[in-house]
Amino acid sequence: MDLGIIGQAAGLFAVTNVDDILILALFFAQGAGHHGSTRRIVLGQYLGFAAILAVAVAAAFGATFLPESAIPYLGLLPLALGLKAAWQAWRNHRDGDGDEEEAQAEGSGPSPLEVAAVTFANGGDNIGVYVPVFATAGVGGMSVYAVVFLVLVAVWCFAGRFFATRPVIAKALSRWGHILLPLVLIGIGLLILVEGGAFGL
Repeated sequence: MDLGIIGQAAGLFAVTNVDDILILALFFAQGAGHHGSTRRIVLGQYLGFAAILAVAVAAAFGATFLPESAIPYLGLLPLALGLKAAWQAWRNHRDGDGDEEEAQAEGSGPSPLEVAAVTFANGGDNIGVYVPVFATAGVGGMSVYAVVFLVLVAVWCFAGRFFATRPVIAKALSRWGHILLPLVLIGIGLLILVEGGAFGL
């Protein structure tokens, strides 16, 4: 296997997914103390990224399941999830600040589908970068890219969980995570919508 193409794949993944580590750390902080939340977050991350890969591979072969004009509207997914998280945080604050109450109200942390939706929407613009690379790499090269990307998703999940469990960061996220998560999701949603010119923005 050509080490050059592995290095290129790793570099491409890192450059296009650097913001995912922050989002993963926030998700892991939200799921802290909830049984099985790590498994659900990792599953969601893989589902979301597998969907990005599937669309990019299909487009590289000439099939366009997702028209380019539709990509900016993916911003509605994190925007909706951010507004939902903001509403929950406000409701928890209004009903009382007790940690126990908050933990109960938040349930079991993010669901795999929520994580997958944010991952896919946040990586929608990556598809445009991956398609020409995949198209020129051929089937063999594309397979290497896919394998490297899927291995690095696990590394990204580990890094997100690592940051979320460092004492100083964990303390900050447990105190401010319920505010940061909605802000980050809403910010990502708006950025995708505005940069893509959705609704004539």
